[in-house]
Amino acid sequence: MASGKKYKGEPAKKQERAGAGAPSSSERVRDSAERMTNRGAERSRKNTSGSLALIATPIGNSADISLRALDTLRKAELIFCEDTRQTQKLLMMHGITGKKLVAAHQHNEAAAAKKILEEINAGKTIAYASDAGLPLISDPGETIMQVMIEEGVNVTSIPGANAALTALQLSGLPPLPFYFAGFLPPKTKARKDALKLLHSIPATLVFYEAPHRLAETLADMLAVLGNRHAAYARELTKMHEEVQRGTLSELSKHTEKQERIRGECVICIAPPDAETAQHDDADEIDKLLLSALQTLSPRDAAFDVAAKTGQQRRALYQRILELKSNTR
Repeated sequence: MASGKKYKGEPAKKQERAGAGAPSSSERVRDSAERMTNRGAERSRKNTSGSLALIATPIGNSADISLRALDTLRKAELIFCEDTRQTQKLLMMHGITGKKLVAAHQHNEAAAAKKILEEINAGKTIAYASDAGLPLISDPGETIMQVMIEEGVNVTSIPGANAALTALQLSGLPPLPFYFAGFLPPKTKARKDALKLLHSIPATLVFYEAPHRLAETLADMLAVLGNRHAAYARELTKMHEEVQRGTLSELSKHTEKQERIRGECVICIAPPDAETAQHDDADEIDKLLLSALQTLSPRDAAFDVAAKTGQQRRALYQRILELKSNTR
């Protein structure tokens, strides 16, 4: 986990309106996955000797690396990593020397993916490690993984430490189901907009946050999500590990009193209570229906919202009639 990583939901890809003949988002994801699988199957014979291993690294305590990860790093002919300095320190701690390290971070990932592919096609065994935790999980690696799948490369994951799951264990909140949202946008308005989309999810919410934004983020969470039970953890697995539990109001007040907060933070927030979630879901459905009615007929609006939400079309159509009746 590293601060400042781009929040996965932040790059707002424009949503296409689901009209006649337009594929749904689930269909587009499925089609993309099928294309990648087909390409990978066609090319898999090209990459029978080289391989890529995604290495989980410690999130704080250097002893939290697996024996399998160390063995893989020792055997790797080339190691790509988010920060060569951090990975070099880890290797030295465990007596691994003489390894060539190549940077592969969020600013050069596309070029790094091409380089990794070239090395694998040459028959080399490659390892990839982010600074802390699991590659791809709020860390670089997504582009690399997509290229490897498309090209039929043999990829394996060496599991290990993860800050989100560790914090969830210690939070005291319901562990299942949970929804991991990664980093929220750094600006207040965008952050609140992102939180509104998560408001009614019936699951424990888990976020990463930089220490210097913890207080303002907790305040925004209180404003958008209400005064739910929550917890935040910082310096996980380190000497000064801390877990604070309470309501969002209590946690917000606690952080406001802190002069300086150190260490990457994980925030866990309890699900909304059933009554609140049901009420919020109904309000959200009404908003979607009214928005769809601006450009669609009642029948088409019901189809559109049904496709987006999974609600029954007939029930949505009846609700449209009720809304129209109330506005007369």
